[in-house]
Amino acid sequence: MEVRRIVANLAAAEPASAAAFYRDFLGLDLVMDHGWIATFVAPGVTAAPQVSVARDGGSGMPVPALSIEVDDADGFRERAVAKGIAIVRDIADEPWGVRRFFVRDPFGNLVNILSHGGG
Repeated sequence: MEVRRIVANLAAAEPASAAAFYRDFLGLDLVMDHGWIATFVAPGVTAAPQVSVARDGGSGMPVPALSIEVDDADGFRERAVAKGIAIVRDIADEPWGVRRFFVRDPFGNLVNILSHGGG
């Protein structure tokens, strides 16, 4: 027996309103939409199932609902600003080797956008 996938499920009164953030900002594909649930995936990406359990979010931040690794944290920060997404905590290099910033999705969830290795 093995775990094959772990899915984050975020509560939302209007799942369709997720598209502007998860599709248009993050570039995820909408692969399932039943009205009451919308599922977005990164095209062509597979990753090991992962769960993080934390008492805080590091550097004085609360624990984010999601941590999303991207290839270019600075580029995604610029995209967030261009799309009018408020930056909750500006981009910074962390002592554990990530470059990251925090935003909120349309439902108020704190989202950690990060790149490893300062990229």
